[in-house]
Amino acid sequence: MNAGPAVDTVRRQIAQAAAHAGGVAVLTGAGMSAESGIATFRDAMSGLWSRFDPAALASEEGFRADPAQVWRWYAERRDGVRGAQPNAGHRALADFERRHPGVLTVVSQNVDDLHQRAGNAGTIRLHGDILQDAWLAPCPQRRGCGVDQATPGEPPRCADCGNLLRPAVVWFGERLPAQALAAAETAARRCRVLLVVGTSGAVWPAAGLAAIARRAGATVVIVNPHPSEIDDEAHACLRGTAAQLLPRLLASGPDLD
Repeated sequence: MNAGPAVDTVRRQIAQAAAHAGGVAVLTGAGMSAESGIATFRDAMSGLWSRFDPAALASEEGFRADPAQVWRWYAERRDGVRGAQPNAGHRALADFERRHPGVLTVVSQNVDDLHQRAGNAGTIRLHGDILQDAWLAPCPQRRGCGVDQATPGEPPRCADCGNLLRPAVVWFGERLPAQALAAAETAARRCRVLLVVGTSGAVWPAAGLAAIARRAGATVVIVNPHPSEIDDEAHACLRGTAAQLLPRLLASGPDLD
């Protein structure tokens, strides 16, 4: 498929939206980071981990059943994140934000920090931060134990109350952070163009942002090499990866600057 004319059309729409505060919003998924070498959740379940049920490695129940196993799984994934670098798609978003302050809102389902390292410091993180820790449960002694006071281990724990540290990500069966979700929904309602990049559209409520934006009058554009479950919400589906298409869609030039 020759995406050239469609890319040019979307690029002009982005140029028009860039004249408005909050005019452009981007929802990114696992495909965005996969181009930097970060395996998607399912793809990461290979080798040693292939015999595990995904819920055993990404749920509170699985963590409580075998905290050390889950901690090691996330330690391995954290190493992968730290070794990865932002790709051309990340850099295109950061460059666009530098050229158009106040226009772009990035909402990500990814738990890595590649958007932030590229330059989109205000990225809304719907599924948490894999490089940060949180307590598994409220302190039973209500002392507000500090994460930095945990004793080393797999996983670390509070020497005082025994509470365990866990990765600060959203697991199966858990609600998204209310503040992050509210901010993402506001961005979807406010924008003139929503780019949905590298996501299958299968994870809710994040996938619902496309419908929210469309109902509010935004142009919804999906950037993905494969069909997604929310293609019907899109005005245009561009078949390509983030690193291939975002630099073209967001490039500086007479149409944008």
